[in-house]
Amino acid sequence: MNQFKDWKTNLDRFFGQDFWGDFDGMMKPSVPAINMYQYDNELLCFVNIPGMNHPKNVDVLVDHSTLTLSGKIEINNRGGHQIKAEIADGAFERSIDLPFPVRHDKVEATYKHGLLVIQLHRYISDSTKQRPITIRHLEDE
Repeated sequence: MNQFKDWKTNLDRFFGQDFWGDFDGMMKPSVPAINMYQYDNELLCFVNIPGMNHPKNVDVLVDHSTLTLSGKIEINNRGGHQIKAEIADGAFERSIDLPFPVRHDKVEATYKHGLLVIQLHRYISDSTKQRPITIRHLEDE
């Protein structure tokens, strides 16, 4: 498996930073599935998490321009032998690159009927805050 990782890394270097990114979804589905909508200064993320018993079972983390979701979906099967498995269950973690930096202090999330809705707001820097830069004078020796 290590040889494949080295091969993959070399192709990333040759073709661009994330050559395999477009193929990941074809090889394995992204869990949980997400629809994201961009408005002027806002992002609205709809995350499909069926089977989650309580919102405390998922962690939503925001770091600059990355949204990370992690948690656990438990399907309580009492006996029986599984013959088909299409519904994702168990632990999950997914990081999503956002199109712009967001405010970590202004995030709202709600969960109802298997759908987690996350509202994120664009971080807009205060360009009026200017900081003077001290210039050190280097004298000739």
